[in-house]
Amino acid sequence: MPQFESHFFSSLIFWEVVSFAILFFVLYKYAFPGILSILEEREKKIKDSLDQAERHRSEAERRLKEYEAKLGAAGKEAENILAAAKERAQRLMEENEQRLTAEAERIKGDATREIDQERRKAVQDIRNQTTELALMVAEKVVQRSLTEADHRKFADEALEALSKSYQR
Repeated sequence: MPQFESHFFSSLIFWEVVSFAILFFVLYKYAFPGILSILEEREKKIKDSLDQAERHRSEAERRLKEYEAKLGAAGKEAENILAAAKERAQRLMEENEQRLTAEAERIKGDATREIDQERRKAVQDIRNQTTELALMVAEKVVQRSLTEADHRKFADEALEALSKSYQR
């Protein structure tokens, strides 16, 4: 095998090292700068993306805290509105109760006055009827027609007697 002979093997190694050095020089001069710039650019994009993701995460956390604060404030405001509505409803109920109580008192007063008025009217009617009855009885007893002055006198006496008996 000729490739394993010592004089042929050493020249083969020499040319392999020379061709590797030439290839390495060409790659170093032309290929590596492009590859390295692409890698650096890619590293920069990744770093920028990570920084942007961190900014977005911190912004999201800040907005979440703001949202939670607003949600808490809205909850408190809803509680305040509910408490105010309950208080207003209670106040309206009390006002209605007072108004209805006053209306009932007014109706009761009106009814009492009307009853008193009707009672007085009934007493007056009874007096008038009693007077007429007494006059008729007196006329029959006396068997004559009484004058107007007699009528008045008998009426007054009957009323007096009636009021005395009514006051007992």
